[in-house]
Formats: sequence, C-alpha cells, structure tokens
Amino acid sequence: MTRPLPLPVALVVASAAGLLLDTAFPDKGWWFTAFPAIALALIAMQGRRVGGAILVGLVFGAFFYWPHIEWASEFLGVVPWSALAAVMTLWNGAAAALIALAYRWVPRVWNGAAGRLLLLPAIVAGIWTAREAIASVWPYGGFSWGRVAFSQSDSPLSPLFAWLGVSGVSFAMVFLVALAVAAVQEAIRHPQRSAALGALVAVFAMLLVAVPPWTSLPGTAPMSAPTLRVGAVQGATKAGYFDPPEAFGDNLIAQVAATEPLYDEDVDVVVWPEGASDADPLRYAWAADLWDEVSERAGAPLIGGTITTRQLDKVDADGEPMPEYFNTVMLWDAGEGSRESRVLDYYDKKHPVPFGEYVPDRAFWRQFAPDLIDLIQREYTPGTTDSVFDLGEGVIVGHAICFDIVDDQLLTEIVEQGGQIVFAETNNADFGRTDESVQQLAIARIRAIETARTVVNISTVGTSAIVLPDGTIEQQLPWYEPGVMVADVPLLTTVTPAVLVGRQLEWLASIVGLAGLLIAGLTARSGSSLRERRG
Repeated sequence: MTRPLPLPVALVVASAAGLLLDTAFPDKGWWFTAFPAIALALIAMQGRRVGGAILVGLVFGAFFYWPHIEWASEFLGVVPWSALAAVMTLWNGAAAALIALAYRWVPRVWNGAAGRLLLLPAIVAGIWTAREAIASVWPYGGFSWGRVAFSQSDSPLSPLFAWLGVSGVSFAMVFLVALAVAAVQEAIRHPQRSAALGALVAVFAMLLVAVPPWTSLPGTAPMSAPTLRVGAVQGATKAGYFDPPEAFGDNLIAQVAATEPLYDEDVDVVVWPEGASDADPLRYAWAADLWDEVSERAGAPLIGGTITTRQLDKVDADGEPMPEYFNTVMLWDAGEGSRESRVLDYYDKKHPVPFGEYVPDRAFWRQFAPDLIDLIQREYTPGTTDSVFDLGEGVIVGHAICFDIVDDQLLTEIVEQGGQIVFAETNNADFGRTDESVQQLAIARIRAIETARTVVNISTVGTSAIVLPDGTIEQQLPWYEPGVMVADVPLLTTVTPAVLVGRQLEWLASIVGLAGLLIAGLTARSGSSLRERRG
C-alpha cells in the first residue's frame, strides 16, 4: 500500500485539486487542468483511513463546488449556494472513503502488475463514476453539474462523447489518471520498468484521442442530411424570477420587437427561449394576438416558452380548486378559431429545479430559512408529455428546457422519440453575467456531440448559440443584447453508440467500481481472518 501523505499536506493537496479542477470548466475552460486535478485528489486519498479520507474528500469537494457554482448566489445569496455546494461536497467525502478503501484492499487481493495497474484504476474510476451518477439523480432529482466529463467540450477527448456518453468519458478520464498515478508509483519502486510503464500510459491516452468523431463516419456526415432553416431570438429581457419586468407583458413585447429582423429571412421555424412570453397566450387574447403576429409575419410556426396553468384535481385547505403551474414550450401556428386550436403541441418541463422552481418538503425546509423559502411562491408541476414536436414533412424536434440539458435520460429519449434536432430553450436571467450560462453552453456542446444533433441553445439573455452535431458553434449572440440567429442546420437520424447503449454503460462502470470494492473488501477480510487463525 502506498504510504499516505501527512494529513495536513493531504488537505492542502486536496484543496489545490479542487481549485484546479474548477479552472477546467468555463469561464476559464482550461480542459487539461482536469487531469492533474484528479491526480492530486487521488494521491491525497491514497493510504488514508476512512475518517481521514472523508476529510480529504470534503476539502476537495468544498474547494471545487463553492467556486464552481458561485452563480447560485447571484440573487438568492449565500445560503442556497452553500447548501447546494455542501450536499455535493458530502458526496465527495463519501466517495473519497470508498476510493481510499480501494487503494487499501485491492492490492492485497490482486497484487500482480495487472491488478495494480489495470484493475485498481478501473475500480477507482468506477467508484468516481458511481458517485457522479448517484449525485446526479438524488436527492430531489440530484444535481449533475460539475461531472468531470463536462469540462471536456473543447478537448481532444470530445469525440468520445458520441461513443461513451458523459459517464463513460468521466470513467475514461479517471481511469487514465489513476493508471498514470499507479505507473509513476510503480516506476519509483521499479525504475527498470519506467519505459514500459510510460508506454502503457501513452498507448491508452493515444487510444482515447484517436477515436474518430461520429459525424466523420460514412453515412453520418451532416452535409448529406436534409436541413431546417431555424430562426432563434434572444430578447434580452428582464426575465428573471427574482428580477422581473417592471410591468406584466413587457417581456413578451420586447421579445416580439427582437424578432423583427427574422421576417425577411424565410425561416422554417421561429424559436424563443424559456419564459420568453410572460403572458400566457392561452389565457390572454392580446398575448395570443402577438404570437399570431410573429407566426404570420415569419410565415412559420413559433415555438416559445411561457408559464401555463391548468385547473386539475388539487384543492387547498379551504377546499378551493388549486391551479397547477407548468414551465411550458408551445408549438404555435397562427390561424382562426380558438386559442387552444393554435397550439399544435406543447412540452412541459419534466424536471423543475428544486428550490428554484418548486420547494420540496416546503414545511420542513421553511423552518431553517423562512424568508428564502417564501420567495419561491410558485410551485411548478413536473410535466408528463413527450419532449418532441412534429413540425410536419417528417421533421421532429426535441426540447430540453434549461437544466434539462444535464439530464442524460431526457436527451436519450429525445433521440429515441425521433428527434432530429434539439432546441434547448433556457432562461439564464437569474444568474446575471456569471459562469452559469457559459458552463451550460459547454454542456449543450457536449450533448450535440453525444447525440449527433444540432443543439439550438436559445436564452433570454445569453449565452445563445447554434451548435452543430460535431460540437462546433455555428453562431453565437453576445450577452444581454437582443439579437437573432438564422442558420440552415442538418436534420440527422443517426443513432450514436452513446445513445444506443444509454445509461447501461454508466451502470456497468458503477458496478465495476462498487462490486470490485466489495469483492476486494470481503476477500481481504477473509484472508486476514484466516491468517489470524493460523497464527
């Protein structure tokens, strides 16, 4: 077993690892720093007992997550930001304990070179992947931000997303780093093996970099696909939940004005952001008239976001009917008849953001921060609709509203439901000019590569961009300026290996890590008991 660093030194190394990992993500976007950051974290965990490893993991997580999601404090202050960072930090502490146990148990059971150089890194990478996977879905739907793979939108590893998905790339990154750390430590013990060990690490790294982009393969090239002429509009309105417009309807009026340049572009569809219309056209005739005006003048259907309400079966304490609120994007086509008849389809956001769009267990959490909890008065209901619209003539578009973009399963379902392009309608107004919107755009680029679909990331205030299936940015709008993007984008039907396999690769990687650790632990303990009896 590797001799551990003194605990004070390990804590300094872990804090440096956390800060360094944050620089791999936008706004810095130094993707290469993710690898030494992971290495420093693993070295700090090695050889530790469970308590020390947990402490190291907590320090690593804290020094990463607090700066990484500082944008959460923009309007709500330090408490929600700290609460979210603390939850993610706890996950890091738990994973660090398991990784430390892996470094202790695995070499006892599989002490050959293959065990130390291949199996141990695979188990460590599997534990890391499992931690990311579980934290992405639990509690309250989890928080997927900060997975190490999300730092690689600009790296030579980016083509891997189409083959392995996000969790697969996280596994590959941590495996490569753990292999390199093991190789260096092995070379220190056996200098005569240094060349062979270096070659092993280099070969694996080159294999990862040599993977071809999916869209470069025969039959998948975007240039041979039919196209859709998309017009996307950033209104630059005061669309924040905590920084709303001065008067009801101002956002819709400003969004309509920002759409004006599209009317001479002969587009096939107009796309507005999440919450672009602060007046629901199904409730207000004047709002419906404005949606009609846009659709008629553009000569194309309008897809736009608004808040819809429906009177369902819920009642309040007095027995009065309670409306349910939905974060909705609608496919609207101008015409005669009722307003409802002009809505050709709609998608309700499936995963409202906890403590942002609704408060889970409100009575419990209100005890700790009543003023903050009371700020969030509207409770969005999770949607149950499918996430694709049929625009006619065989054109199917999928939708990912705001933080939907981090949901692996939702993006897989869009492709499975026939989606040929992804509209990522978002509202970043409550995060101002922080790193949140550029981090989200990096994730949108990764999703484009992973699904081999164009992603139209259209925001109320920025960062809005049209991302092609290979992850390149076709067009981008500046922050907080009204503007339009018009592009002919490919409509692909190819299914990447990442989508075909789905989350099964994530399960496999997690099982390798957790089951490998369990087997090693049981075997190591039984071996120790046997030696004690013989002694």
